[in-house]
Amino acid sequence: MNTSMTLEPRVAAILGALVADAAALGLHWLYDPERIAHIEKTKGLVFLQPDANDYAGVSGYFAHGNKQAGDSSAYGELCHLMLRHIARHGKFYRVDYQSEYRSYFGPGGGYQGYIDSPTRVTLQTLLPLKPEDFPLQSGADDDQFAALAALPALVAAHHESPDALNAKIEQAVRLTNHNDTAVAAAQYAGCVLLAVLNGQPIQQALTGSLPFAGEKLRPLLDEALQVKTLDCAAVAKRFGNACHVPEGLPVIAHIARHAPDYRTAIEENIRIGGDSCGRAIMLGALMAASTAQRAGAGASIPLEWAARCRKLSAAADGCARL
Repeated sequence: MNTSMTLEPRVAAILGALVADAAALGLHWLYDPERIAHIEKTKGLVFLQPDANDYAGVSGYFAHGNKQAGDSSAYGELCHLMLRHIARHGKFYRVDYQSEYRSYFGPGGGYQGYIDSPTRVTLQTLLPLKPEDFPLQSGADDDQFAALAALPALVAAHHESPDALNAKIEQAVRLTNHNDTAVAAAQYAGCVLLAVLNGQPIQQALTGSLPFAGEKLRPLLDEALQVKTLDCAAVAKRFGNACHVPEGLPVIAHIARHAPDYRTAIEENIRIGGDSCGRAIMLGALMAASTAQRAGAGASIPLEWAARCRKLSAAADGCARL
C-alpha cells in the first residue's frame, strides 16, 4: 500500500515545503532538544498543537498560541503568497507582489500570527506608499529565514538559466531582506533546488551550487558538507539552530546531503529545535523534489502528513495553475 503522495517534482517541491513547515509548527522556536525528545515520547513530534506548557522552564519562544495543528508559520504563509502570486500572474512582478504582501500581512489582511523583524520593517516601508512609489528594496537589513521562504514557488516556476534565476531571486529577497548574506543564501538554495528539479542528484546539486553561496557562507557550507554521516545534533551545535541563515543553511545542507527520505529529514530538523520552520521550507522542498526525481515522479510526502496540512488543498490548486 502506497502511504506517500506521488507528485511531479516541481509540485513536490512546493507542497514538500509547506507540509514540512506545518509539521514543525507545534515545536517551533523551542530551543531545548531534551524537552523536544521528551515531548516526542509522550505526544509525538509532527503536527502538534502549539502548547505553551511545552516551552515552560526551558529556552524557547512560544509564538503560535493562536494557531492550530497543521497551520502554516509566517514562513509557510510567505511560500503560499508567492505561489498565489505566480499562479495569478504567470510570473513574478515586483510591484504586484509588494502590493499583495502589504495587503496580506498588513493591517486588516488575511494573516494572523507572529510578525518577525523583516516583516515588520517591510510593512513599515510599504504601508505609507502608493504602489508606484514602492522601492526596489523594501526589506530589512536582516539575514533571517524569511529570505528563503518564497523560493520554492519562484524556482519551481522558473525555466531559464541559473544566472537569470539568481537575478530574480535577488530582486525578490530584497523586498523583505535587504541584506547581502540573505541574498547569497537564497541564491545558493535556489540554485540547489533548480539543479535537483533539472535531474541532478541532491549531493551533486549541493556541491555544484557552492559558487553561488558567496564568501561568507561558502566556507560554512563546505564544512557542513564534509561531515560524513547524518549527525544533526553535532552539526546544529557547531553552526547553531536560530533564525539566521549562516546558522540554518549549513544544517539544511547537512540533512539534505545524508537523510535517506523526506520523513527522516523533516523529523531530524524538528528534533534539532530552534527555528525549525525557517529551515523546513527549503529542506522540505529539496527532499520532496529529490525523492520525486529518484522515483520517477514517485512517492515523497507521507499521505498522513499531507492530510494534516490545513492549506494543502489551496496550495495544490495554485500548483495546478503554474
